[in-house]
Amino acid sequence: MGFYAETGRNVGKAEDLAQQNDGKVVTDMAARAAFERGDGVFVVVNNGPFEAAGFIFNEDEWAAFNDPNDHRPRKYVVMDRAVAERISGYN
Repeated sequence: MGFYAETGRNVGKAEDLAQQNDGKVVTDMAARAAFERGDGVFVVVNNGPFEAAGFIFNEDEWAAFNDPNDHRPRKYVVMDRAVAERISGYN
């Protein structure tokens, strides 16, 4: 795992990403469908004092960020894939 986005805050990253990048906060099922369509998907994982917004760029990343043994709260943000790649540093 290695491509993340910063929003300028430690918490509230999902809402910031959506607002700043014409995205939408969605459920995990909607995020999965968007990922399969080829849209850009971020998962925002709550680590307590801060959140990490990871770009899900392939199936391995999806599995790692959605480990059923990891019970940290998550939010998903869907946006244009080219935008997600740019803001995460993927491309």
